[in-house]
Amino acid sequence: MLDIADDLHRWVEEGRDFAVATVVSVGGSAPRGPGAALAVDGEGTVIGSVSGGCVEAAVYDLCVQALQEGEAVVERFGYSDEDAFAVGLTCGGVIEVLVAPVAADAPDRAVFAAALSAAARGGAAALARVFRGPAELLGRPLLVTPASSDGRRAGPYEGTLGGHRELDRTAVGESRALLAAGRTGEFVVSASGAHCGSEVTVLVESSTPPPRMIVFGAVDFAAALVRAGKFLGYHVTVCDARPVFATRARFPEADDIVIEWPHRYLRDTATDSRTVLCVLTHDAKFDVPLLTAALRLPVAFVGAMGSRRTHEDRNRRLREEGVTEDELSRLRSPIGLDLGARTPEETALSIAAEIVAARQGGTGRPLTGARTPIHHDTSDGSARRRAVA
Repeated sequence: MLDIADDLHRWVEEGRDFAVATVVSVGGSAPRGPGAALAVDGEGTVIGSVSGGCVEAAVYDLCVQALQEGEAVVERFGYSDEDAFAVGLTCGGVIEVLVAPVAADAPDRAVFAAALSAAARGGAAALARVFRGPAELLGRPLLVTPASSDGRRAGPYEGTLGGHRELDRTAVGESRALLAAGRTGEFVVSASGAHCGSEVTVLVESSTPPPRMIVFGAVDFAAALVRAGKFLGYHVTVCDARPVFATRARFPEADDIVIEWPHRYLRDTATDSRTVLCVLTHDAKFDVPLLTAALRLPVAFVGAMGSRRTHEDRNRRLREEGVTEDELSRLRSPIGLDLGARTPEETALSIAAEIVAARQGGTGRPLTGARTPIHHDTSDGSARRRAVA
């Protein structure tokens, strides 16, 4: 539900009753993953999506029912000859959806409100809810916030999964681990560990600040790439050493504009495993020191613009600076997929497409005639764990 936090936070502020349907489990091919949500308020207004259109009508009805009855439910939608067209899930997958009411006077309202507020302002928070287990535990929220920056003090938590101290303790620990990794996932607690008489499965939705895209080179192509980066949900920074080009008038949609030598800025700014670095300067005096530093950072993507001749010359210069072959293998250059792009907008699209493919494990090839999965599973197995209380 945190994926529609902006709208839900507004509904909370307006005092609306609403019900939220959240995808908690996916099997096979499905359009959206765990954490995707659809919500309906007391007037029948709907926001969000759980399936890209496949089962929205059925889920809408479940939300209306939850608002009327005040009870959380879990519904499974799967493909079969009998029900495929009845609910519209014709893609061959299976999804489970947790539908929970959030009334204005509900005891858990404050926990939901705090989680939605944190996510709406771009803060870090993890929301844990039981979706398999005793009926009285379904949908109960527990909110976890990050540890202190020095790691010495654990972040606080609010709410309870049902008043069972050991279950809450386990949920807090697992939620903190998923939040630290910026992941949404599930974990299972045995009947003895849950202390509630039966095994429970908990979904943890993580909300983290948006990943960074740093665009080096205040050129026309950069302006289009800034727009594409914002569309993909990145916090976009433009960096260039030339103040005449790096202006707010040229890049009105950028979150930050930095006038500095690129390699110096990269040295001093914060990056992480989700950061995307796009080097559009194709000028050796900028590119070489910048890429020498960039290729040694644990970031998600390093790409550089330029012709194939520029690429070969740049690689030669980087090797002379001591960049290893393993480090060079991380460089995506010329940047972008082969779309036949010519305009800045088309080029930005090709770069954005390569970034998405790299992030999601896609091939970049047409789906027509391919036998590769449409929806790639990029999890490393850590998103579903069996916890020990």
